[in-house]
Amino acid sequence: MGWMKDETGLEKRAANYVPLTPLSHLIRANRIFTDRVALVDRGTRRTYGELHARTGRLASALAARGVNPGDVVAAVMPNTAPHVEAHWGVPACGAVLNSINIRLDIGTISYILDHGEAKVVLVDTQFLGVVEEAMKVQEAEDLPLVVEVPDEEAGYHASGRHLTYEQLLAEGDPEFDWIMPVDEWESLALNYTSGTTGRPKGVVYHHRGAYLITMGTPISWRMTLYPTYLTIVPLFHCNNWCHVWTMPAVGGTTVCCRDITAKAIYDAIADEGVTHFGGAPIVLNMLVNAKEAERRAFDHVVEVFTAGAPPAPATLAAIETMGFNITQVYGLTETYGPATECTFKDAEWGALTGDDRAAVKARQGVPMPNMDHITVMEAETMAQIPMDGAALGEIMMRGNSVMKGYYKNPRATNEAFRGGYFHTGDIAKQHPDTYVQIADRAKDIIISGGENVSSVEVEGVLMHHPAVLLSAVVAKPDEKWGEVPCAFLELKEGASVTEDEIIAFARQRLAGFKTPKHVVFTELPKTSTGKIQKFELRKLAGEL
Repeated sequence: MGWMKDETGLEKRAANYVPLTPLSHLIRANRIFTDRVALVDRGTRRTYGELHARTGRLASALAARGVNPGDVVAAVMPNTAPHVEAHWGVPACGAVLNSINIRLDIGTISYILDHGEAKVVLVDTQFLGVVEEAMKVQEAEDLPLVVEVPDEEAGYHASGRHLTYEQLLAEGDPEFDWIMPVDEWESLALNYTSGTTGRPKGVVYHHRGAYLITMGTPISWRMTLYPTYLTIVPLFHCNNWCHVWTMPAVGGTTVCCRDITAKAIYDAIADEGVTHFGGAPIVLNMLVNAKEAERRAFDHVVEVFTAGAPPAPATLAAIETMGFNITQVYGLTETYGPATECTFKDAEWGALTGDDRAAVKARQGVPMPNMDHITVMEAETMAQIPMDGAALGEIMMRGNSVMKGYYKNPRATNEAFRGGYFHTGDIAKQHPDTYVQIADRAKDIIISGGENVSSVEVEGVLMHHPAVLLSAVVAKPDEKWGEVPCAFLELKEGASVTEDEIIAFARQRLAGFKTPKHVVFTELPKTSTGKIQKFELRKLAGEL
């Protein structure tokens, strides 16, 4: 097993073994990047020295208020400076950060606060009302302390009903001795899945996994020192894919984006020199279709990680002519965010253009450096599928940036880890070069007359129609075929097209059984991270 014959005196000790944690990045940045700008939030600019001091204040104030190591501190906030600071200050007192989706309903927020047993909840004033209502229906007797986080620049003034964030920080000590993990397997964050088919599950991250993804991300994203990163990915979504924990390692500047609009993104690129951001394909679509008044000129290439759903080749082909280099990544809440990347193979793909180039870049790719093995298997037998670019199976993952498990749910954890791999529930094919390409979520595959129809493939074809802004395809029950494809389309502003024209367009490019039999024109329901809520569309399709 690699042990030498005589290992006497070679044991781990304080000098040669330190538990891995992303907290170490900010400690180091405070020493070597003290006066560099760490954080920008509209009119607020903070150096690494200031961020480190405010982290100490928050950590010590929470500890003084009775937050002990292992306790949960919840946050209901958009992408603002206090939310970034919470990503450092909460774990710096040994606590576990639970960032909650700001678009959740009262019942779900109440459930999460109860299930996670939050001791404190940091709440942006915009969402104070829903959190207060959620707390009224909590089952717990000991309710969390509410710390209100007003945002004067956005017009959300303190209500006067609660302790404010700045008041809490004023109680703290900037020289506080951070409570670092003794074991890198200690819990760092608690994130809840979307819960579209039942109660959301609590995904627990450990310090080791978060540290290692912060090491893998700069390699995959071609980062050098001093990048400027824009927070498009919500801080409540896989902790912003762990990117805010990455930035201090490379002396980067984090630019907050409270409201995700095309104008806000273009302004940040032009005014702050943003070099990197991540986002769902809907964000790319927003930039491609932005009005002229919303656009700003810039003279550098912006590196973009995109994930959440396979981007349409038409979108990729369009945006790469605009100064953005797109890298498709793929992951889940259970994997701290991105776990695979579509590493571009210059020798083989460099000469490709247009749709051909976009098609290869739309693959989900290969494991990021912090992961061990990611492949496609037959779900029940755990047998490797043929790598022929045609056979379908389930994506399986193994690596250091996979969750500890589901909080208080060992049965679901054991099922997810069956056979020594994390079962993603995503259906994919695998190419001869091992690159993975998603066909669909298992529940999104349409079975029509015994034939499998990939909704992703049909959506990609529909996105090529010049009138279509967004597309989603789901199964509609059918007496003859069992299921048939039903397309829901959101059209570009000012565009018009008929159902018959869309069906004819698709029939020219798809096999008959893959062609949508029904087309509905409507605004598509979306999550706060830009994912289209297909479960809502399946309900609508069933009622047609």
